[in-house]
Amino acid sequence: MSVELGMPTIPPPVLAPRRTTRQLRVGAVGVGSDHPVSVQSMTTTVTADINSTLQQIAELTASGCDIVRVACPSQDDADALPAIARKSQIPVIADIHFQPKYVFAAIEAGCAAVRVNPGNIKKFDDKVKEIAQAARDHGTPIRIGVNAGSLDPRLLAKHGKATPEALVESALWEAGLFAEHDFHDIKISVKHNDPVVMVRAYELLAESCDYPLHLGVTEAGPAFQGTIKSAVAFGALLRQGIGDTIRVSLSAPPVEEIKVGTQILQSLNLRPRKLEIVSCPSCGRAQVDVYKLADEVTAGLDGLEVPLRVAVMGCVVNGPGEAREADLGVASGNGKGQIFVKGKVIKTVPEHKIVETLIEEAMRIAEEMDGDPSTLVGEPTVTVS
Repeated sequence: MSVELGMPTIPPPVLAPRRTTRQLRVGAVGVGSDHPVSVQSMTTTVTADINSTLQQIAELTASGCDIVRVACPSQDDADALPAIARKSQIPVIADIHFQPKYVFAAIEAGCAAVRVNPGNIKKFDDKVKEIAQAARDHGTPIRIGVNAGSLDPRLLAKHGKATPEALVESALWEAGLFAEHDFHDIKISVKHNDPVVMVRAYELLAESCDYPLHLGVTEAGPAFQGTIKSAVAFGALLRQGIGDTIRVSLSAPPVEEIKVGTQILQSLNLRPRKLEIVSCPSCGRAQVDVYKLADEVTAGLDGLEVPLRVAVMGCVVNGPGEAREADLGVASGNGKGQIFVKGKVIKTVPEHKIVETLIEEAMRIAEEMDGDPSTLVGEPTVTVS
């Protein structure tokens, strides 16, 4: 019996069905259970600097960002929104704090959505009717973004701190104010810097409403720490089908947020996998320098955007099996490497030819897949088995 090896061609399994939600359109991007989970980031430029902001948005777009958010703390920033919203290749969300007048400016500017933080917008409750009407007239969704660091003082006093219950109560209270005016084009976030608190808040929120949810661990920290915290929290929620759009908050360039977010979704089969490198962690059985080999293969295939799994293995125990299961692989030992394509050994090469051969075969397979192996964007994933 013939068994087809390599990456599957049928849709891969997911951990859980998506939680059923209302559906939104954020510009051209659908948000909700009928649509793929989208990845967002936020610009770090001064929004009023239109050219710099658009340049960073272009970089984010090239890295795979679906939706971008820009800060709007001043009138100069608000004045820049029409040009940015018009020229951006992806939907732009205006991030509003403190002044409700900027909410109206963002809606009028043609932003794809507006994020409001009820905990720190002065007299927000008094403006909900007007905001709902303006948003309805322009077809602009609203994200109610509750943060642990800027919780409504009334709820902070009631709960004593930013508990999951406090975050959810704040979000549902504000969503209820919009619902009173028959406005339901809402998505909600309840972010906290502690993944455990954040996960529980989203679980409670998911039980209490059918609005789409924007996931985020706020102030997650530097790249390594923030990646771990975000991956753990998002995985725990997406495992339950909770989450419709995500933002990884890192103290790092925004493009890094997109890379991490994209890899989280790919790892959970919520976004099509692209290049994946499976390599062993090495041990006393290894007969080649696996670290060096994996690094060289990764560098040689940097940015190859095809659904290709490449196995780089260093011994005879797991090596042949892992190499057979990949689209392309090598099982190394005794100064040579067996090259596998779709489960079959196609050649044996000297150790010094392994990297060159894997790159050549990867490019050949990529060309067969899409006819254009030169589409090099992003970075490959390295999975250590």
